Amino acid sequence: MASAEAIAKLETKAVAAEKLIQLLRQQISQFSVAAFSQLREENSQLKSDVETWKAKLSAAEVANGKKVCCAPAKSDEKPKEVKAEAAPTAATEGKEKKVKADKPEKAPKEKKEVKKEDDSPVDIGRLDLRVGHIRKASKHPDADSLYVEEIDLGEEKPRTVISGLVKFIPEEEMQDRMAIILCNLKPSKMRGIMSEAMVMCASTPEKVEIMAPPAGSKPGDLVQVDGYTRNPDAQLNPKKKIFEACAPDLKVNDTKQATYKGVLWTVNGQPVTSQTLVGVQIK
Repeated sequence: MASAEAIAKLETKAVAAEKLIQLLRQQISQFSVAAFSQLREENSQLKSDVETWKAKLSAAEVANGKKVCCAPAKSDEKPKEVKAEAAPTAATEGKEKKVKADKPEKAPKEKKEVKKEDDSPVDIGRLDLRVGHIRKASKHPDADSLYVEEIDLGEEKPRTVISGLVKFIPEEEMQDRMAIILCNLKPSKMRGIMSEAMVMCASTPEKVEIMAPPAGSKPGDLVQVDGYTRNPDAQLNPKKKIFEACAPDLKVNDTKQATYKGVLWTVNGQPVTSQTLVGVQIK
């Protein structure tokens, strides 16, 4: 009897447990359905939010002038709401521009200045011809045909000039005399001594005469040629051959006056002259 009662109690408890298990299963099933439904709603809302923010981002990029390569998918959000968000972006753009404007601009690259000699016409105006006073001259220690001259050009100190005049002009005639000097040749060494200018001479193969400035001229007085603006290079570039281009037109006319293309050389309004030579080149 005791065993039958115990079995009956166990069966009753087993039935109750089975009912409890079924109840729990029902509750779990209901909870899962509800949770799944809620998750679907949240997921849908997230998708909607993502599309909304993508639209806002695209609007912001367009407002900032950035090209949008891929447009976002259309959202259900009304256009006016996107515009309302885009408005602050325009203000942001203004701030960004202001920040950019405040940044110091890079200094523009300086253009290389074109040297005035490159713009000037090739004529006698490019030659720095001046009156010079040959204080003294002596024969070059290493060259029998050259004189070494000390010439006052109205500058702080005299210049040393080498001239190949030994065969044409006696040494005593080279002392204490006025001359016309080309002052902007590039200095060059002649037998070990630097020559800083050139004495201008009327020249033939047999005879050479130093061109003389008018009486009363002073060292440093400028040679002028009407019609040609005096605009000498600081130093003639040997590669450009400015002097060589002018040389054929440097001549003594039939009245012993120095000319360039037939126009007189003058110092203080008076002509530069040779001693006796006419119709010859000036070198």
